This record gives sequence, structure tokens and C-alpha cells, in this order.
Amino acid sequence: MAQKKKPASKPRKSASPAKPRTRKRVAPAAGPKPLPPPTTTLQQELRMMARSGAQSLQSLIVFLAVLVVIAGVGIGAWSMRPVPSYASVEQKAGSPFDATFTAENTSPWFPMKGLKLNCVLDHVRASGREPTLIEATDVRFPAGSPGELRPGEVATFRCPFRALFGLPPLAEDYSTAHRAQIYFRATYELPFIGTIRLSDNSVPYFLNTRLLPPRWTSKPEG
Repeated sequence: MAQKKKPASKPRKSASPAKPRTRKRVAPAAGPKPLPPPTTTLQQELRMMARSGAQSLQSLIVFLAVLVVIAGVGIGAWSMRPVPSYASVEQKAGSPFDATFTAENTSPWFPMKGLKLNCVLDHVRASGREPTLIEATDVRFPAGSPGELRPGEVATFRCPFRALFGLPPLAEDYSTAHRAQIYFRATYELPFIGTIRLSDNSVPYFLNTRLLPPRWTSKPEG
């Protein structure tokens, strides 16, 4: 038998040569961008700084002026506060420690409400006695105004100093009183603000023996 011929195999196509890979070029990094030209000149900046400084100085001056005005109003109001004035009533007999004193509201505008009067024995020369505060007795206010002195009104009171010395003989009272220095303390409500109380101490008082009869005065007269 005749043998069958195998068909001739087709020649294989040769593989195309590989194309070389192309590398992507990396763009070089951009350098720093140049700064934009200044919108203001040095002189303009200096003017702006000077203007800002002038405004700050002006604000400071206004603030200080307001403080000065407030302080002036406060000082003026404080100087117009009611302050009592004291005097000793003439006493022809008895101990100088039993003298009657007066307290007058010298303010022409404001009353003294809730007035409390106290007497202070500051010292007695050559006695070593410490300053002693005692409440005034026999306090009498004008009719219709208990505990209050309206402008120009006067109250009377006494200072029980003799109780501090154990009621010595009257002959010794003058010797002790002549060496004594006293003053008065008043407490009262601040006008328009009753919750705040003011305290006022008087000037020192001495027994003035140059007067007849002798009286307590703030300084020797004559």
C-alpha cells in the first residue's frame, strides 16, 4: 500500500525583535518662584506704623483723661461728704469729765444718717493709760430725727470718762483732765449708699484752762 504523505508543516514565524523600553523623562523640579514685588514701599510702611502708634497714643490719652475725670468726681464727692464739728458746752460747775459736747453736721447738702458717737481717751500724761474708746451717753438728736443730723443740725452728748478712773474726787478730776487728750469718733451712713458706713475721727481736744470756766478745745485760745 502506498503510504500517505504528511503535509509539510508550515514554517513558524520568527518572533519580532523586542522593542527597547523608553524611559519617561522626569521634568526637572521647578526652582523657587520669585517673590512678587512689594506692594508698599518702606516709607509707606513707616507711615502706617506711625499712624498706628499715634492712634494707640490717642487711645491711651483718652483713657487717662477718663480716669482723671472719674478721680476728680470721686475726690469732689468725698470732699463734700458730711463731717461733724465738735464743741464743748460751757460748764460752770462739776467735773470737766462730765462736760456736755455738741456735734454739728457742717454739710449744707447731705444728712448724717445712722449717726453713732464715741469718745476716745487718747492718753493721760504720766499715767501709762492706753487709749480707750467708750460710747457716748445722753445723746440727744433734734426732735423728729432720731439717729440723724440734717444739714446744720446739732446733737448733744456726754463722754463718761469718769467711769474709767473709778469716780475720783473732783479735786483730782481737774489734775487728770489737765493732762488728758481726747478726741471723738463718729460713724454714719454714706449718703445714697446706706450699706457703706463712714468713720471720722476728730482732731485732738485738750482742757483749756485759760478759759473761764475751763472748756475742751481743739487748741488753746487767747
